[in-house]
Amino acid sequence: MWTRGYGSLWWSSRPLRACGIHACANWHNGEVPTERSADLFQRARRVSPGGVNSPVRAFKAVGGTPRFMTSGEGAWLTDVDGNRYVDFVGSWGPMLLGHAHPQVIAAVQEAVARGTSFGTPAEPEVALAEEIVERTSVESVRLVTSGTEATMSAIRLARGVTGRDRVVKFAGCYHGHVDPLLAEAGSGVVTLGIPGTPGVPAHVTADTIVLPYNDVDAVQAAFAEFGGQIACIITEAAPGNMGLVPPAPGFNAALARIASEHGALFISDEVMTGFRAARAGHWELDGQREGWAPDLVTFGKVMGGGFPSAAFGGRRDLMEYLAPAGPVYQAGTLAGNPVATTAGVTTLRLATPELYTDLLATSLRVRELVGEALVGAGVPHVIQAAGTMFSVMWGVTDPVTDFAGAQRQDTAAFAAFFSSMLDQGVYLPPSAFETWFVSAAHDDAALTTLSEALPAAARAAARALDDRP
Repeated sequence: MWTRGYGSLWWSSRPLRACGIHACANWHNGEVPTERSADLFQRARRVSPGGVNSPVRAFKAVGGTPRFMTSGEGAWLTDVDGNRYVDFVGSWGPMLLGHAHPQVIAAVQEAVARGTSFGTPAEPEVALAEEIVERTSVESVRLVTSGTEATMSAIRLARGVTGRDRVVKFAGCYHGHVDPLLAEAGSGVVTLGIPGTPGVPAHVTADTIVLPYNDVDAVQAAFAEFGGQIACIITEAAPGNMGLVPPAPGFNAALARIASEHGALFISDEVMTGFRAARAGHWELDGQREGWAPDLVTFGKVMGGGFPSAAFGGRRDLMEYLAPAGPVYQAGTLAGNPVATTAGVTTLRLATPELYTDLLATSLRVRELVGEALVGAGVPHVIQAAGTMFSVMWGVTDPVTDFAGAQRQDTAAFAAFFSSMLDQGVYLPPSAFETWFVSAAHDDAALTTLSEALPAAARAAARALDDRP
C-alpha cells in the first residue's frame, strides 16, 4: 500500500498498525514479552563486554532489558519477541528515509551482486564524494569507515599542515573514541558517568585544551596563551551528544575567525548533523547563511545510508597534504566500500530539498506533541533543536547552553519516561544525553502511536520528579 506521511511516498507490503504484532492488550496490561531479548542479552554478556558492541545499547542509564531488533520497515522496528515500535533513534541518524527504503535496498542488492569489496577504486565512491562536494563547503573528500576515524584523521591532517600539536575542543562535545578527544566528552561517556578517560595516558590528553561550549571569551583566552601552539579547534557543528545544545548565534563564525587569525584550522564535526540537520548539514543553517566555511569537516551517519561509512574533507590545498598527494599518511582497507557508498549516494540523491521541508515539519510536530504532554503533566523541561534534530532537557526550565547545564538534567525522570514509552511501542534513544531523530517514513500511524503513548509516559516522569529526595 502507499501511505502519505510528512515525508516522501513510502511503500509498505502490509498495512501500518498503531499497535505491535502482539495484541495491544499485552502492552496495556504491562505484559510486554521480552524473553527472547533477555536470553540474547545473557548470551551476549558471555561473549561481549557488557553484552553490547556500543555502550549506550546496554540500557544501563534507563534500566530494563535491551531490545534485540530483528527487522525495520519505514518508521517501525520489530524485536525478536515480535514487539513493534515506532523508532525515534533511526540507527542514530542514518535512517533519513526510514528503514529498508525500497530504492536503497534495490541499489544495495545490485551492488552486492557485483561484489562486496574490491580493494581498488570503484565508481560509487567517486559518485558519493561528488555528492558531498556538491552539497557542502568542502572541495575535496577522503572516505573512511567511521566517524571516529574521520575526526582522528582530520586532526592528524591539521597537525601535519600547521606543524603544531595542541587541539582545542569543548566540554560535552563527542568526536568518537579518539584518545585525546575523550576528555570531558559527551555521548556514552556522560551517559554512563565515566570519570575522566581510563586507558588514555595523561600525556595523550596533555595537548588537548578543553573549554566551555558557547564561550567565545574562553576561546580567545586560550589562543592568547597558546596561540602559536594550537593546530586546530574542533567542535560539533551543533552538539548532539550532551543532548542537543545549539551553538549561540555567531559562535561557529567566531571560531572560524579566531582560528584563522592565529594560523590554526577550524574543524567542524558534522558526523551527526551532516545531511541530517539540513540538506547541507548544520553549515547550511549558519555558515552558508553568514558567509563563512570551516577549513575541514567530518561526516558520517546519513552519508552511509546505514552502512559503516564516513568522510572528512575541506579546502583542496589542505586535503592535498594527504598521501599519496602529500606527506600526511592516512589509509583504510575498506574505505570507499562499494556497497556502503552505493547505499550512501542512493540515500543522498533521494534526500531532496522537499524531503527536508517535510522532515522539519515532522520534527516540529513531534516536538509539539512531546511538549504538550510534558506541560500537561507538570514536568519541567526544555526542548532544544538544530534543524530537524532535537532533544528534551529534563527537569530544567532555562535553555541549556553548555555541558554543565546539560549535566543538571534529571536523568531519573527521563528513565521513567523512556520505560513507559518503550512499553507502549515507542523506541527512544536510551539516554537523556542523546538526540531524537525522525524520518521521511514517520506518517500519521507513527505519530498516532507516539501521541497515544505520551500522556502516561509524561505522568511517569512527573512521578519520578516527585519521588526525588
